[in-house]
Amino acid sequence: MSALAPTLQAFFTDRLIRQRQASPHTIAAYRDAFKLLLAFTCHRTGSTPSRLRIEELTAPLIGDFLNHLETERGNSVRTRNARLAAIHSLFRYAALRHPDHADSIQRVLAIPPKRFDRAIVTYLTEPEIDALLQAPDRNTWTGRRDRTMLAVAIQTGLRASELTTLTISDVHLGTGAHISCHGKGRKQRITPLTSGTVTMLRTWLAERAAQPTDPVFPTSRGRQLSRDALERRVTKHARAATQACPTLTGKKISPHVLRHSTAMRLLNAGVDTTVIALWLGHESVATTQIYVHADLALKERALARTAPIEATPGRYQPTDTIMAFLDNL
Repeated sequence: MSALAPTLQAFFTDRLIRQRQASPHTIAAYRDAFKLLLAFTCHRTGSTPSRLRIEELTAPLIGDFLNHLETERGNSVRTRNARLAAIHSLFRYAALRHPDHADSIQRVLAIPPKRFDRAIVTYLTEPEIDALLQAPDRNTWTGRRDRTMLAVAIQTGLRASELTTLTISDVHLGTGAHISCHGKGRKQRITPLTSGTVTMLRTWLAERAAQPTDPVFPTSRGRQLSRDALERRVTKHARAATQACPTLTGKKISPHVLRHSTAMRLLNAGVDTTVIALWLGHESVATTQIYVHADLALKERALARTAPIEATPGRYQPTDTIMAFLDNL
């Protein structure tokens, strides 16, 4: 094997798993990044992955790979930057083990992430949330599971991975009802539950009748629901909900949109952004600021507070064109 293969293996086993104790999600994301990179490089060089050398992964080749992700695979700039972050992490590790390749490694490390415009987040309004929760068929086992799962997702703002890995022992329905989850960045957090969600969960768990270590929302075979399966269920029910709520038409609804909806409900209820950050498990309060920009009504209420006391409340309306013409004569 060449210098790249043992370095790549040691990067996963020594750096990520042993030293950094990276989460399974991080390891999987890095794994996918390097599988794509090695396949692209082998197609270019005609070599096999186990025979590749570090010096073959040049900065121009990495640049072409990043362009390939965007133009041919249709990846977003965020995904492109995430793949680049994985490559940078490997090359920083390789720089310590292979100083003889310092020049080529530094050129790769000098490749900058790509800047991108931040779009306003998509979220559901209260009528849209009601329509989505009514979409699952409660006469079926999967429908009852999905309705409870959607209600928990919208009320708690759990990430997709947190929702699918939730176990029976994580749900506490007694006094001070809450859900305990081990989230992103190994942060343990507790999210309170409303009485309505508690009632739905109590009914569902009674039907579920499972062991404490079993998933709360399993597949029909009792296994943990995958992320892809969760996204398919959300998409299916969102499509069905458009019949009752036409405003859902054209909206791309995903588990993360449900998380955005949680944040917007809290924000519109007057909850401080620092509390919302703790609720959602954000690393920084700055991450939560995106929700402040998403709701025009929230900005209008803020603008109304700055208006003079004697001013008549209301939205600005431009002068009618014919009246403006007469005024200027």
